[in-house]
Amino acid sequence: MSNVKALPLPEPEAPDAVVPCCPPLSERPLTAEEAERTARMFKALGDPVRLRLFSAVASHEGGEACVCDISDVGVSQPTVSHHLKKLKEAGLLTSERRGTWVYYRVEPSVLAAMGQLLTVR
Repeated sequence: MSNVKALPLPEPEAPDAVVPCCPPLSERPLTAEEAERTARMFKALGDPVRLRLFSAVASHEGGEACVCDISDVGVSQPTVSHHLKKLKEAGLLTSERRGTWVYYRVEPSVLAAMGQLLTVR
């Protein structure tokens, strides 16, 4: 039996809030829940269109982008919406409707957590 202790992860403050996935891989083995959450994030980024959309939002000035500014990824608008929905479901993006447009944001904690996940200590 393992003596590895899983640390609790913070709960989201709002329904749309993003929660970091897990501790660095070199710190301890992932729990089943952490592995599921992390796999969803990497699976969502495994699609080239989703990765381009995620990158467009993350690199946009102010860390937030209107869907109207990031839709030019070589697929139709309904497909862009589908991919953005998948990124949100994976916990990689949050969104806010302002008038007729939806603005997407990558929380800095998500980028930090994903980077830290692959950090060797």
